[in-house]
Amino acid sequence: MQELIVAIVKGLVDNKDAVSVTMDEQPREDGTFVYHLHVAPEDMGRVIGKQGRIAKAIRTIVRSAAGKVEQKVAVEID
Repeated sequence: MQELIVAIVKGLVDNKDAVSVTMDEQPREDGTFVYHLHVAPEDMGRVIGKQGRIAKAIRTIVRSAAGKVEQKVAVEID
């Protein structure tokens, strides 16, 4: 999942070296794995998009991919 998130986001941002994804050590109580996306401050607007549309699309794609391997995931943009 980390590679998928990085591949999507690197296509959106200017500073590709600042893109990183980390995953929490333990899943949440409901079994959801949380991925934290970090980008450069100047690229934050590009990743979130107008009214959060791009961020929502990223989360939808990742949730769909996770469903294929029967996982629950959440993406948080830090």
